[in-house]
Parts: sequence; C-alpha cells; structure tokens
Amino acid sequence: MSIFPNTTIFQRIQDAAYVWRQEMRQAFRDEGVLIFFIIVPLVYPLLYSWIYNNETIHEVPVVVVDLSHSQQSRQFVRMCDASPDVRVACYAEDLDDAQSLVSRQIVKGIYLIPSDFNTRLNRMEQATVSVYCDMALMLTYKAIYQTAMAVSQSMGAEIQKKVSGLYTSREEAIVTRPLDFEEVVMFNPQGGYGSSVLPAVLILILQQTLVLGIGLSAGTARESNRYGDLLPIHPCYDGVGRVVFGKSLCYLMIFAVMAAYLTLVVPRLFHFPQLASIQNLLTIMIPYLLACVFFGMTVSCLVRYRENVMLLVVFISLPLLFLTGVSWPQSAIPGYWQGISWLFPSTFGVRAFVRMNTMGASVSDVAPEIWFLWIQAAAYFFAACLVYGHQLYISRQHAQERLEFLRKKRVVRKQLSTSRRPLA
Repeated sequence: MSIFPNTTIFQRIQDAAYVWRQEMRQAFRDEGVLIFFIIVPLVYPLLYSWIYNNETIHEVPVVVVDLSHSQQSRQFVRMCDASPDVRVACYAEDLDDAQSLVSRQIVKGIYLIPSDFNTRLNRMEQATVSVYCDMALMLTYKAIYQTAMAVSQSMGAEIQKKVSGLYTSREEAIVTRPLDFEEVVMFNPQGGYGSSVLPAVLILILQQTLVLGIGLSAGTARESNRYGDLLPIHPCYDGVGRVVFGKSLCYLMIFAVMAAYLTLVVPRLFHFPQLASIQNLLTIMIPYLLACVFFGMTVSCLVRYRENVMLLVVFISLPLLFLTGVSWPQSAIPGYWQGISWLFPSTFGVRAFVRMNTMGASVSDVAPEIWFLWIQAAAYFFAACLVYGHQLYISRQHAQERLEFLRKKRVVRKQLSTSRRPLA
C-alpha cells in the first residue's frame, strides 16, 4: 500500500509535471549539471572541430641523417622536401643527434639514409631508407611515412625506366605500371581526420554529457538526503511511472535541442559531410536519445557521490570511441568486446549516424542499428523503472522508520510528562 495514494489519471499527470518541474529546476540550479547539459555540448564540439578544421597536416618538420652523401640520396631528400606534407628542417650527423631533436620536439620524424644507399642502387640491389616517426600524433606519422613511400616508389619507377632499355614512353609506362589504376578516396576525399572521426565524436558527446549530467543530479540528491535516498518523500514521487516519465521528459527536452545543434549546426559550421535529410536524422536520433536517457537514469541509481560518475564516464569515453568501429576497424574488434559494446547506445548511434550522414546510406541500410537502438531504449526503460521502483521502496522504508521513530518518541515523551505530573 502506498502512503500517498493517487488514483486519478489527471492527478498522475500533475504529479509527472511536478517531477518534471523539479528536475528542470535542479538542472538549471546545479552548476555541475548545467555545465554538462548546456555548456559542454555547446562549446566542446566547437573547440574540438576547430582544432581539426584543417583536416590534414602539411609541412611536417623532419631531420635527415644522410650517411650516403650521394647524388641519389640528395635527390631523395629534395623530393621529400618538395612534397606538400613534409619539410626538411635540418640535417644531423648521426641517429643520436636526430633523436635528440625529436625529443625536444624540434622535428617530428627522422629519415635515415644508410651509407650503402647509392652502392646498392648501382648494383641493382634493393636499397632501404629508415623512417622514424613521433607516434604521439597519428597525423604527423601519416604525413612522414606516406611521403617517404611515395618518393621511394617514384624514384624506383625512374630507375626501372633507365635500365629497361625501352624506346617509347608508352613502353616505359607499361613496364613501370603494368596495371593502371586510379585512386578514389570514398566518403572522405580530402583524407582528413575531422571528416572521418569528428561526426562519431559528436554523437558520443551526446551520450557522455547526458550520463554525466544525470549522474551528477543523482549524486546531489543522495548527498542532500540524510539517508542517502535518490528520491524524496513526496506524494508526487509515489509512482514509478510518473517519476520516470517526468525525469525523462526533462532530459529529452534539453537534449533534443543539443542533438539538433550537434547534428545540424556544427557539421555545417565546419563543412563536415552532411548527406542525410532531417527526416532520416530524426529516425536515428529519436531512439538514440531515448536509449541514452534511460541508460543514464539506470546508471544514475548506482551513483553514490557526484565525483563517481565523472571518473567512470571519462574513463570509458575513449574505449567507447574505439568500440564504435570508426577509429578502429569493426572487423578487427574481438567478439567479446563487440558484445560489451552492445550495452552502450553510442555503439549503434555512431554507426548509424556516420553511415547515413557521411557515407550516404539510406534508412534501410542502417535498419539493424535503428532496431538495436529501439531495443536498448525499451530495455533501459524497464531497467530504469525497476531501479527507480527499488529506490521508491527504500525511500518508503526510511519514511516508515522515521514515522515509527517519531511515534515512539512521542509516546515516551507523553509517558515522561505523565510520570512527572504531581498527584492530587
């Protein structure tokens, strides 16, 4: 039996509206919740996108260790320096001096040309050039390594022409490139980091900030309650349905605006690919936001203190990005890790959004991801109802214990006052 009986549907709607008002008021009064609900979704995508707005890196400084001192080695260095991605900043006597320059961040990579470089080429043997890169940033590694590969292939083709003994340019082209091909980069023509990864980051930001905000709000509610209860004792908080509906409506209203900003405004500002229509984006974002909201509400019941959710969410943010299959190939992810990734809405939300908005997929192409999001939304809705029902039960227990304590205290006081009353 409930200690706050509410029977009419109209009363339940009023109770849900009261829960919504209280949660909305709490969201805008708590500085921490306000930061993760409003400030971070607005500012963080702009900062992140602005940093990678150039898409690719050019003129990466490298140091050359030329132990050959030959015409061929100098040609290799000149061709590398003439490329748009690499700039030969200086020369070093040996590898130790070059490593010192890398450690001081003067250069980002090393080209080591061995002493037998020219000798091997003249003997028609395979020569090598060692490439050392600073792996702190993958973009610099890509520029340095790919430049060395392109220059070596170009020099190899020229040497092959000279020793082939052919007379026409057509014969030379067939010898150096017997199978002609044209490289076409799909979905990311400029080969940029921003266009490939940042759309996934934008969707992940929605989940992480929502879980952080809900967790902080739950931690505040527990810390402000003497018993550590998540829900207060109030007639409007008596039913599980009205509590879950009121809270989820508050979070959905806030993050519907944030989702529109992240999926429509930010990509347009930084010229990210936008191939999906608004109707198709709604097909993805509605189940994704529902799944994220109920997932955050379920997780928030495990939060005892405000700091706990920050440590948890920040710790798993980078693994979740890898598990989406955007930054790391999905086929290369082990099966058990893929199973773990199915617990998070960001896995299917990121895949569906990237395939539809960046690769031009249709709704039918991402139908499995959309169905999984709806399944997650339903599963986490029931999970949120269960955990909030348990929290309501605990709150009622504490309320009954408090009432029983006050009743006994009142009885004791009455007995004491009666015993101290003088006899007539």
